[in-house]
Amino acid sequence: MELTRELLDQVCEIAVAAGQKTLPIYYSDFDVETKSDDSPLTQADLAAHRSIQAALSALTPDTPQLSEEGADIDFGTRSQWSTYWLIDPLDGTKEFVNKNDQFTINIALVVDHEPVLGVVYAPVLETLWSAAREIGAFRQQGHNEPQRISTVGVNAGKPRVLVSRSHRTAAIDALLERMPDFEPVTMGSSLKFCVIADGGADFYPRLGPTSEWDTAAGHAVLAVAGGQVTDLDGRPLRYNETESVLNTHFLAFGDTAHDWRAYLPE
Repeated sequence: MELTRELLDQVCEIAVAAGQKTLPIYYSDFDVETKSDDSPLTQADLAAHRSIQAALSALTPDTPQLSEEGADIDFGTRSQWSTYWLIDPLDGTKEFVNKNDQFTINIALVVDHEPVLGVVYAPVLETLWSAAREIGAFRQQGHNEPQRISTVGVNAGKPRVLVSRSHRTAAIDALLERMPDFEPVTMGSSLKFCVIADGGADFYPRLGPTSEWDTAAGHAVLAVAGGQVTDLDGRPLRYNETESVLNTHFLAFGDTAHDWRAYLPE
């Protein structure tokens, strides 16, 4: 599949349309179910999933899809995919349930185990991040024109470190203790990748479980903007290489010249 600005714009439209379907539910007294892994599920997750699935099927009928809310697809089938859509219809369901506005719609195109196109849309914030290799990374606020974004050098002496609203762990606390000084930035969902991509933060360490659909779209945006997402050994995070859809622990950062691994606990 050729990466074009037209394709990126079409995927942006699909994400925005799905996001709009979540808003009437968000502003209502909705029910919350619990999935088998104890994570929450709302009608908004399902409405966004159906919207994205139908639209991508019409746009690229020959490209398979893997969605958090879709059918379980065995690795024997997935392992044959060189190109596929990886989707989190509503990332940050806990943020959605708590109504703090920080949930997103995530769509990524993965080619040869790497996310090469990503769209992250925050419906309540009316903010859209998008990126594709060799095209660029962009941030669009409301109906304004998209603006190119890029990462920045680490904030001198005081890195801005993104801390999850819902998933703070003892391992993260141990890492932060190894940093001489830092500015904590609390944020939910895949917004953390996007804030680094547009220069608003420096570092997002994740030393707890995530699934591949949680990270792929934000990973693509950050990588195209000039940053990286790596495992704890410094290797780029990759997708669909094993039967499990869980990521390894990872570090996401904007300044690739800084030694972020130095802060890892012994």
